[in-house]
Amino acid sequence: MNTKPGPRGPNPDDCELCAADRFTHWYYEDEHCWVADCEVCAVPMVVWNDHGTEPTDEAVEHMMAKLNKAAAGRFGDVGWKIDRTMRQVPEHFHAHARDADWWGQRFRRPMSKYTGVGGERHEHGNPIGT
Repeated sequence: MNTKPGPRGPNPDDCELCAADRFTHWYYEDEHCWVADCEVCAVPMVVWNDHGTEPTDEAVEHMMAKLNKAAAGRFGDVGWKIDRTMRQVPEHFHAHARDADWWGQRFRRPMSKYTGVGGERHEHGNPIGT
């Protein structure tokens, strides 16, 4: 487990990714990870179920496959890439699938809403922050 303090501390009890609150669309979930729309940037992200920053190579391969599948379903086969930089929660492994204009769209595109794991993605009527 990573014990380097971050903005939320090293304790899994204080980690928002460990909490895994279900506000946005969830594409996938299993015993290793979950894939959902990020509350901050509204793009698919995969989150490791274990608190820490160093999953095994096999776990990373599994998580990237699930994220790639969600991203392809959302954005199509091209025009997006995987971003593994853990900016806001650096003490818990996660990665995003970002489309080409994710930064420009993050406050303009409507946020998705949780309706269960998998299934059709639904959006709220208003863009994020409005």
